[in-house]
Order: sequence, then structure tokens, then C-alpha cells
Amino acid sequence: MWRVYVLALAVVIVDQVTKWLIVTNMEIGERITVIESFFYLTSHRNSGAAWGILEGQMFFFYIITVIVIGFIIFYIQKFGKESKWLRLALAFILGGAIGNFIDRLFRKEVVDFFDVYIGTYDYPIFNIADSALVVGVIAI
Repeated sequence: MWRVYVLALAVVIVDQVTKWLIVTNMEIGERITVIESFFYLTSHRNSGAAWGILEGQMFFFYIITVIVIGFIIFYIQKFGKESKWLRLALAFILGGAIGNFIDRLFRKEVVDFFDVYIGTYDYPIFNIADSALVVGVIAI
């Protein structure tokens, strides 16, 4: 069971290190081309949730995130023994939730940097924590 928390911690560490690299090496709005017309590293900040909704509502995010983290830990303890996939999914969700929570708590905004274009559609810029949350939800 402890491996769930180690994996969640690994997600948090990778998330925070990549965000630190972006913050210390790129100006906000700066873009590095990785794959032309498809994938860029773009330094961006988000003071809301996904797609910038509820922008500036930090107190709301603090409360919701603490509640969500509590529920995730509860589910890990209660149902994590039943399924390896559920443990894996919950570890990713926990790590992602904590990663973005750290940003909101200390930076008052979330650092995003993965910028993907699918044809002419510019997908909202995201980060490692966001990716972990999506992988966890898909795995469930």
C-alpha cells in the first residue's frame, strides 16, 4: 500500500521540478518549439481551474482540494487493496491534486507549459499534475 504514496510523491516531485524549470528559465508567454505546428513549451500561469474557469477563486480551490485529497486517501485505504489499477489511478490523481495545490498555495497560480495544437485547435496549456489527473481518471 505504501507504494501508492511513493508513486504520488514521485508525481509531485516531477511536477514541481518541471514547473521550477519553467519559472526559472522562461518568461511568461515565452515559447519553445518542440514539434513545429504541434507541440510547444509555453510558459503560462493559470489562477483558475481547467480552461481558466473560476479564475481568482483561490480560497475555493484550497477548500475543494483539501476535501478531494481527503477522499482520495480514504479511497486508497478503503478500496486500494482490491485492485492494482485502482491503486495506480488513485496515486496519479493524488499526486496531480497535490502538485497543483502546492502551486496554488505558494504561487497563488498554477504553472502550465505543455502547449499542444491539434490541427488548428490550440488545446489549453497544461502541466505534469494535470496529465497525472487525466491519466488517473481514465484508469478508473
